[in-house]
Amino acid sequence: MRTITALAILTLWIPATSQAQTLLAQAKPAGSDLWGYINEKGDQVIPPAFKSCFRFTESGYAAVSDPDTKEDYFIDTKGQRLKTEVSGFEHMSGLGGGDQQGFHFGLAAVRVGKKWGFMDMTGKMVIPAKYDKVDAFEGPFTMVGVGKQLLILGTDGTETPMKDPKVVDVRSFHEGLAPFKTSDKMMGFMDGQQKVVIPAQFKSVGYFSDGLAWAKNASDAVGYIDKKGEWVIPAKYDAGGEFDAESGLARVKSGDVWMYVDRTGKELKVSADSYGQFSEGLCDGKKGGMVGFFDRTGQWVIEPKFEAVRDFKNGMAAARQSGMWGFIDRTGKWVIEPKFEAVKDLARTAK
Repeated sequence: MRTITALAILTLWIPATSQAQTLLAQAKPAGSDLWGYINEKGDQVIPPAFKSCFRFTESGYAAVSDPDTKEDYFIDTKGQRLKTEVSGFEHMSGLGGGDQQGFHFGLAAVRVGKKWGFMDMTGKMVIPAKYDKVDAFEGPFTMVGVGKQLLILGTDGTETPMKDPKVVDVRSFHEGLAPFKTSDKMMGFMDGQQKVVIPAQFKSVGYFSDGLAWAKNASDAVGYIDKKGEWVIPAKYDAGGEFDAESGLARVKSGDVWMYVDRTGKELKVSADSYGQFSEGLCDGKKGGMVGFFDRTGQWVIEPKFEAVRDFKNGMAAARQSGMWGFIDRTGKWVIEPKFEAVKDLARTAK
């Protein structure tokens, strides 16, 4: 198997992330059925030519699909197609969407025929397409599968078979740890060398975020553990989400009531009809049929005056007014006027 070294990955990766960067977002102009890309000023920098397209990663490339041929490929920030040594491949959009499409840690998962492999930013298949299932790299390791066999794959192409036959599933790595499930349906966490950092003792777990992960005990109660597996916030909730690093808060549910909890276990209840999760220190909430944002104290910093919003990303949030979408800053002021049929988040990428 052809492999690449960690040094080679860094050689490809560092120049892309260290050069000047810009913000780009998918946007569908009014009256259009196709998507293109706009910059942080609202200028259309890549014309609407795609039935589906995904965010630019810091690599400077985005995954797109041709509306006529349905062919998948990658484009740079000027809309130029990346030349690849294989054609007719499928990118990660077929595996559930989200932010997995495109290059992560210098590599992109692509399917050639019925098998998955990884392409680098020069368009070469540096890890051959031979896997039945894969996950995007969130660091130097990811999980792949061949039939029922699970493997930990390194960015250099190194495969490490799962040593413990009781492990039946391993999820994505976040903050260096991946949740795993055993044959008795209990879950814990392991590192990239398959060292069990937190034994399989929970009925369910989330991903580590800001050093904490939610976990469900044998009584179906949810709390938060640290990377030693110790309870930092006691298991007493019915559900929980990941922590937002900037606000230091996570969304939890007790009975029919949703609220927030900080890293010390202090609870915060908000005067709103409904609300989401914190992102970049602010959270969307609905009151009186309109949507705005409140801070970690529960105070409205952007009054509910929009029809709909998306989370804050890179200092701006998409918002809808009079049926059209634009972007606001953290004061609620329009940075990009609402003139688009639909938009996604502004993502930071290399120019």
